[in-house]
Amino acid sequence: MDSINRLSAFYDWTLTLADKRVAKWPLIESPLPTIAIVVCYLAFVVYIGPKFMRKRKAMDFGLFLPAYNFALVALNYYNTTRSVIGRIIVTYAPPLRSDSYDPNEMKVANGVWWYYFSKIIELCDTVLFTLRKRDRQITFLHVYHHSTMPILWWIGTKWIPGGQSFVGVILNSSVHVIMYSYYGLSAMGPRVQKYLWWKKYITMIQLVQFVLAIAHTVQSLYVDCPSPRWMHWALIGYAFSFIVLFTNFYIHAYWSKSYK
Repeated sequence: MDSINRLSAFYDWTLTLADKRVAKWPLIESPLPTIAIVVCYLAFVVYIGPKFMRKRKAMDFGLFLPAYNFALVALNYYNTTRSVIGRIIVTYAPPLRSDSYDPNEMKVANGVWWYYFSKIIELCDTVLFTLRKRDRQITFLHVYHHSTMPILWWIGTKWIPGGQSFVGVILNSSVHVIMYSYYGLSAMGPRVQKYLWWKKYITMIQLVQFVLAIAHTVQSLYVDCPSPRWMHWALIGYAFSFIVLFTNFYIHAYWSKSYK
């Protein structure tokens, strides 16, 4: 009981540090909706989905697949441009935390929220893989990435919806514009797929993204940044885990094949 009380007291204390501007924004007030969504996602991916599809044929979603992927291209493009434009207008460097109600700062905060929300929408990637029986694509890397990003960016939106967070939004959203463009084109069938020779370069771009994210976070440790240092180290560790996993994927998917 004491442990629960201490945990509750700690959470209440963290709320005093949260950004007041986003306190009542959808899904941000409490972590429970995001946690519940991720738990349901994992339950479907690990147990419910495979059991449901065990004796069923793979579903054909037809034109829905390219439409879904191109919709995510549009959303990630929106996230990128909204954050970039807002930050260019605000123009201070290095980008740190801001609690300003300046319209351009709010534009950045809004872009961060939409980015967080896009991570929830992207959980549908795995649902579609499951219903299409594309089990080979449901790797540990895929599930780890999709299940942790909504929680990470709920935290980012709750406490730092602007400032240095916009760097992560711009990097990842830009990469996802390219990635979902590839998926959307690939979903259009063999006549288009034969021109998609650049898939491996998406993984390389993702690796560059994580290196840049680590470099930016390390730089933030050496300037007067109000964000807690433990948060920076946690982000560095998180990004490094993706470097390890994506490098392993690249080696097995592309590099090893070139030597066979």
